[in-house]
Order: sequence, then C-alpha cells, then structure tokens
Amino acid sequence: MDGVDASIIQSDGKSKYKTILDKYFEYPKGIFKDLTTLRDKIKSSKDLKRFGKQTKSIVREITLFHAKVANKIIKKSKLNVDFIGFHGQTIFHNAEEQISKQLGNGKLLSKLTKKRVVYNFRQNDLKNGGQGAPLTPIFHSILVKQKKISLPVVILNIGGIANYTFIDEKGVSSSSDLGPGNCLIDQWVRLNSKKKYDENGRIAKSGKIKKIIINKALRNFKKKKLTKSSFDVKDFDISFVRGLSLEDGAATLTEYTSEILYKYLIDSERGIWENAIIAGGGRKNKFLIKSIEDKIKSLGILKSPLKLIDDYGVDGDFIESQAFAYLAIRSYLNLPISFPETTGVREPCTGGIIIKNF
Repeated sequence: MDGVDASIIQSDGKSKYKTILDKYFEYPKGIFKDLTTLRDKIKSSKDLKRFGKQTKSIVREITLFHAKVANKIIKKSKLNVDFIGFHGQTIFHNAEEQISKQLGNGKLLSKLTKKRVVYNFRQNDLKNGGQGAPLTPIFHSILVKQKKISLPVVILNIGGIANYTFIDEKGVSSSSDLGPGNCLIDQWVRLNSKKKYDENGRIAKSGKIKKIIINKALRNFKKKKLTKSSFDVKDFDISFVRGLSLEDGAATLTEYTSEILYKYLIDSERGIWENAIIAGGGRKNKFLIKSIEDKIKSLGILKSPLKLIDDYGVDGDFIESQAFAYLAIRSYLNLPISFPETTGVREPCTGGIIIKNF
C-alpha cells in the first residue's frame, strides 16, 4: 500500500510481450495513512458497508493519483497507449462470500485519462467458482518462455500474501496462495515504529526468535490451510507476538513466514526444485530469504543459493504491473485470464470490466 507500480508493455496477449517503461510512484503520506487506517478497520464484508463513506472518499483519492500517474508515463512514452489495466488497491478478499474489493473507480479513471480502462479482474473468476487469485500465473508462463528459463520451474512470489506458480513443458501446471508473505511483518513494523516495512530484514535480524510462540501459530495455520486455498491479509493477525519488542516481534514473524514458505520449495520425491525462483517484494528481505535458504540447507539438499527473478534480467519490482497490463490485453481480446489449475475456476474464463468514458 505504499504506492503505485506503473508499466507500459506491448503484447499480442498471447506469446509475445515487450516492456516499454516501468516507474514507481510513492503515495503521498495522506493517502498512505488513509489507506492503511481503512484497511485495519475492515475485517469483514459488513465493515465494507459500515465504512462506505470513508471508502468512497479514498476511492476518489486513489483514482485521481492513478490518473496522474497514467497521464505522466503516457506523455513520457510518446506512444498511443490503447488502454489501461487498473488493478486498484485490494482492501478485502473473501472467496467464500464471492467478494473481492479493489479500491479504484474505473469510470473516473477513463474520463481523466481519455483511455479505455480494464478493471475489476477478479469478479468473473469468483462468479465461476474460482478463488479470485492468483491471476498472474499466465503472465509468469510467458515470462519464463521469453527468458528461456529451463523447465520445470516454480516461481515463489512473496507479496503481501505469498503464492506460487509451477510451470512445466505444457504450461502452468498449478498455482495457489500459500499464506502470509510480507503482510504480517509489514503490519508489525508499521504499528510499532515509524517505518513502513523492515528494509532488508534489518530489524528482524537484530531480534530474538520466540520458537514456542511460532509452533502454536503454525498449528493454527495448518488448520486454516485445510479450509482455504486463497487468502486475504485479514486471514492472519499479529496477536500471537503481542507484547514482544519491535525487534523480537519482527524476528518471530519473519521466522513464522519462513517456516510456511520454505516447505513449498521442497518436493518430497526430488528434494528441492532444480529451478526455484523468488519474486515479489519479499525477495528484497535478505533476512527472510536467508532464513528460507538455511532451512533447506539444514536438510542437505540445497546445491546453490536461491535465485531471484532479477537474476534473469527481469526487474522484479514490476512483474505485477506488467502482469496486469498483459491481463488487460487478454481481457480486451476475450481470452482467459484464470484457469482451473490456477484459481480453481470451473473452466478457463476471461475477466475484467472494460469501460470507455470519454
């Protein structure tokens, strides 16, 4: 929730894509504060109605900011951009209730940018029995192909929520949310310091891990994992580290996250996947990545350090923004963006609402 990643790409929506421009725009302090305050208040679908007036105001703020961003990079590119893929800011996601709320007004954005806008990518998937996430696997597949990365490969994407994409010679074989990525660590740091996140994992590195607390929390997570396959940040809370110091809480939450994530990188038949690539903002948390590596090393099966997506000449900061530009193109062409093997949807389906308001 710290800002907007913006990308311009060129693609046929199928097998070809080219990156034209990537740029990050940090939210002003006011928007960041309004967003995070609202997110902390909304714990259920009922809260979406309860804080409707406040939500409406922030939707306008965010949309105006996105319009400013879009107009700026379009002008800089000097290209005739066909349309905008507008993901918006996720504030609540619950697949069981078929609700996924991304803040942002597609109609207003279209008016302000004088471009067609594709938005609300998840709803069609939810209506067709899917989990609404993750939607990026189809883009991961074209990325892997274009960069000639050997197969099979697993991409571990550590965002607020962590997910994986497994790709083999036939394409995307499976994908799912795994559990908390950065969300718990970020929330703890934000509530207990003036920082927005734990840069490079420095705070966690200086703290002490409370193993007993983690073991109990992991047992609770296993029960949750049995009933859910897509997650919202609201599915997890930091109450189990309440009372710890900033450093000890960060260390304990990082260890908890690491315990959940490293197990996916181990295949029971083959040991560690020969090709395991880390993507998402969490790849910058050196303490978290080292913790994952150390756990695999302790099993005697890690031959070389884990690779980051950046090692393949890809700027890992902009995979999500490029992905939603690509998904917008597929939506416009009425091509599927989610599949039974990625979100659990009944059959491959497209998504996104296309609006022209100028």
